[in-house]
Amino acid sequence: MPGPATGSVPAVLRERAILQPNEPAFTFVDYDADPDGVAETLTWSQLYQRTCCVATELRRIGAPGDRAAIVAPQSLDYIVGLLGAFEAGLIAVPLSVPHVKLHDERVNRILADSAPTVLLTTSAVAGGVAEYVREQEVPCNAKFLEVDALDASGTKGFAGRSPQDGTALLQYTSGSTRWPAGVMVSHHNLVANFEQAMTGYYGDTDGIAPPDATVVSWLPFYHDMGLFIGVCAPILADMHSVLTSPMAFLIRPALWMQLMASQPQTFTPAPNFALELAVRKTSDDDMAGLDLGGVTHVVCGAERVHVATVDRFTERFARFNLRPEAIRPSYGLAEATVYVAARAPGKPPHVVHFESDKLSAGHAEPLCDSTGTALVSYGVPLSPTVRIVDPDSRTEQPAGAVGEIWLRGDNVARGYWGRPDATAETFAGHLVEPSDGTPAGPWLRTGDLGVISDGELFIVGRIKDLLIINGRNHYPDDLEATVQEITGGRVAAISVPGAVNEQVALVVEYKVRGSSDDEIASRVDGVKSDVNGAVAISHGIRAVDLVLVAPGSIPITTSGKIRRQACAQLYCEDRLTRVG
Repeated sequence: MPGPATGSVPAVLRERAILQPNEPAFTFVDYDADPDGVAETLTWSQLYQRTCCVATELRRIGAPGDRAAIVAPQSLDYIVGLLGAFEAGLIAVPLSVPHVKLHDERVNRILADSAPTVLLTTSAVAGGVAEYVREQEVPCNAKFLEVDALDASGTKGFAGRSPQDGTALLQYTSGSTRWPAGVMVSHHNLVANFEQAMTGYYGDTDGIAPPDATVVSWLPFYHDMGLFIGVCAPILADMHSVLTSPMAFLIRPALWMQLMASQPQTFTPAPNFALELAVRKTSDDDMAGLDLGGVTHVVCGAERVHVATVDRFTERFARFNLRPEAIRPSYGLAEATVYVAARAPGKPPHVVHFESDKLSAGHAEPLCDSTGTALVSYGVPLSPTVRIVDPDSRTEQPAGAVGEIWLRGDNVARGYWGRPDATAETFAGHLVEPSDGTPAGPWLRTGDLGVISDGELFIVGRIKDLLIINGRNHYPDDLEATVQEITGGRVAAISVPGAVNEQVALVVEYKVRGSSDDEIASRVDGVKSDVNGAVAISHGIRAVDLVLVAPGSIPITTSGKIRRQACAQLYCEDRLTRVG
C-alpha cells in the first residue's frame, strides 16, 4: 500500500486513484436514514472521478481564486464538493447548513465576508438554502451547484493541473472572543501541518501510521479539526476514514464509541465536552461485546482539556480495554492550520499540579501533591517552533513564566481574508532582543496563555478571557472546572462590572429536578451553596452572582468552546432566563 505523499491534497488524491483505485477512501454512516446506520463508501477512484466532475463544472462557473462555499449536510457529497473546489483552484469556504426561517448570524457574516461565486450544496437542501439566502439583507449572487445531481460516469479526469500552492480554503475561526474571521490556509499549510501532526502522533513509527489505521470522526467538516482530521489527513496519510454527523453523536454519543470499537487502529478526534457526553450517555449495554483495545489515538483538542474529564473517560472505558496512552491531549488553532503540539506517543496523559496563587501571579511552580491547579501537558513542542512571550514587552519568557504562546512554522496560515490590520496584529509579531537562534519575526500571536515547565507546554487560558479580581488574575477555565465537578453541565465564568471593581459571575447550565416547588427550591439552594463554597475554598473569591440556566443556554462556538464575552453580554442585558 502506498504511504504518505507530498505535494497537495488534490495531487495526492489523484495518485491514490491511480495506484489503489479500488481501496476504500471514505465511508459515511448515515444514522438519520436508519437508527442502525446505513454505510456508503467511495473508493479512491470513485472519489477522484466525482471530484473531477465537480471541478469541471466549477471551472465553467468561476475562475481560480474565486470562493466556493460548501453549504451541505455532513456527507460524502460535502467531501466531494470540497475536493472539487481544491481541484479547480477555487478557494473553498466550509459552512454549515443554515436553518430556514431562523437567523444564522455566523453563516450570514461568512457569506458576506467571503463573497462566494458558487454555493456547493445537495438536492435535498438546495431549495431551503436558496430560500434562506434570498431572505438575507446582504445580497448573495452566487450560483448554485448541486453536487449529488452531477453525472460523473463519463468523467475520466480533470484536464487542469492540481494546485500545489495558493490559498486552499478560508477556515473561519470559531469566534469565542470575536466574530469569525476567514483564515487563509494554503495547500502548502495543509501538507506542512500534516507532516508535523504525523511526527507528533506517530513519532514512534517515523511519522507513518500503520497500514490498517482508520480515522473515525463525527466532528463537523466546517470546523478546522473536523476538516483536517476527517478529510484532509486521511488522503495525505492513506487512511480509510469512517465518518458520521455531529447530530448523530449528540443524539446518541454511544455511536461514537461503537464506531471506534468496530474499526482497526482507530484514530479519532474529540473536544473535551465529547468525552463528558460519552461517559454520561454510554451504557454498558451500548458497549456489550465491544473492545476498544484497537483504539490508538483519542485526540482531545479544540478546547482546553480538563484533567477530571480525562480521568472519568479513561476509568469509564478501561473495562472495555481502552488504554490510557490512547488519550492524546492536543493543542492547536485555525491560524496554525490546526495542529501545534501533543505529548509523545506511548505515554498516558501527564498531569502536573501547580501552586494556584503563584500561577495566578504568572509563575508556574509544580507541586509534589494533588493540591493546587491541575493542568494537562501538551508535550515538548517540536514543530512548529513555540515561544512563550510577554505580550506587552514582546520579550521571551523564561521557563516557568506564564506568557502568550507565539508560533512560527510552515503551518502558519497567510492571514485573515480581507483584514490587513488584523493580519498584521496577529501574524506579524516581532520579538524584542530574541535569544540566540530565535528569529525576530514574523511570529503568530495566538492569544493563548501558556507556560513551559520541565520542557513541556501547558495551556493556562485566553488573554481576552482573563479575570482580574481584587488585583489577582483568575483563569476562567479553572473556575469552570471547579463548578462543573459539582453541577456536571457547562459553566461560564464571566467578568461583570461591580460598584468599584470588576467582579465575577458564574452562569451554570443546570437541569432542575423535583416533584414539587419546595423540592426544586431545596435542590437549587443546595447546588448554589455547594458551588459558592467550592469556589471560595479553591480560588479564594466570591461570585457576585450565580445564575442557573437551562441546558443549552450558554452560547458556544462550532467546536464547543464557551463564548464568554457573548455570555457576559447576555448577562448584562438581562437576557438569561434563570431556572429554579
